[in-house]
Amino acid sequence: MGIRVIKTAVAALGALYTASYLGLNPALSAGLLAILGVEVTRQRGLKSAFVRLAASAVGLFFASFLFLTLGFHLWTISFFILLAFPILSRAGLKDGIATSAVIVFHVYAREEVTVPLMVNELLLLLAGLGWATVINLVYMPKDDDKLRELRHDAEESFAVIFRSMARTLRTPSYVWDGKELLEAGRAIEEGIRRAERNRENRIWAQGRSGEEGRYWTRYFAMRQQQLETIGQMLSHLSFVYASLPQGELAAELFELLSGDVKSAVYEGGVEERIRLLEGRFKTMALPATREEFEMRAALFLLLQELKRYLNIAKRLKRRKSSPEELPGEARATAAVSAASEEGTDSRK
Repeated sequence: MGIRVIKTAVAALGALYTASYLGLNPALSAGLLAILGVEVTRQRGLKSAFVRLAASAVGLFFASFLFLTLGFHLWTISFFILLAFPILSRAGLKDGIATSAVIVFHVYAREEVTVPLMVNELLLLLAGLGWATVINLVYMPKDDDKLRELRHDAEESFAVIFRSMARTLRTPSYVWDGKELLEAGRAIEEGIRRAERNRENRIWAQGRSGEEGRYWTRYFAMRQQQLETIGQMLSHLSFVYASLPQGELAAELFELLSGDVKSAVYEGGVEERIRLLEGRFKTMALPATREEFEMRAALFLLLQELKRYLNIAKRLKRRKSSPEELPGEARATAAVSAASEEGTDSRK
């Protein structure tokens, strides 16, 4: 039994009791409206309530006009659907069509358009959607622990990938199954989904709480971009089929990176090593064979992708400096990152 099922049951029960207490007819419709209004995040809950209320008001207006003009016939309902549903869809109220239909069918069943009936329908809407909104706002499950777990899984996969790339550069005959690529992709996709849900649940968050919500969104977006560059690195690495001195030097970079990937700050050590290594490559003898030329060209492209990977981290990670030296938002991000790392032994 999921938390959403429990929330839906509580919202429906509250709506039913409220509708019965107010003497609304039919009271069961308030429970149905509450079920339709329960959402997975606070932001979606508020949006859903607004859309359903607006769609129901528009639908009630059109239906009342048609019933008073054309009469209470079955074909009038079909005419209402043909007229109102496209308008609701174009107005961005598509999610409220079902709620609107419930209210319109009530009016049709009563075969009258009166002020007391309109008040009854509006109160049913307020009872059902009101309870759904209250339940949506009161409690939403937190994803912080799961987000930390997904971050740890993604970083562990990245570290294994870089160590495997280093081993391949030293021993081209080494066979790696690449399962960490799939694991990293799954962790990042799940992290993006949960980060978005976590952000939508912080609609009134300010300061550190609001910054933490944005941190997770930025973090998994960064990892997704970096995973794409890793795919390019592996495609270039596949052309290095023999051991080279340049490959040994590049392997040291990936070993260093396998440790830096777990750092919450941009270390900058690998970037500096690449700069020195490129200078060293220029002093080495030119390739003696076509095969060596192709492999060294692949290594050159591999380093370019590695620099792109580092540039992504440089843009999105905080720099290696004390929090007091960081201005405004960067200082807040440092505090958020430090807080999110509590209890995680793999942080540096």
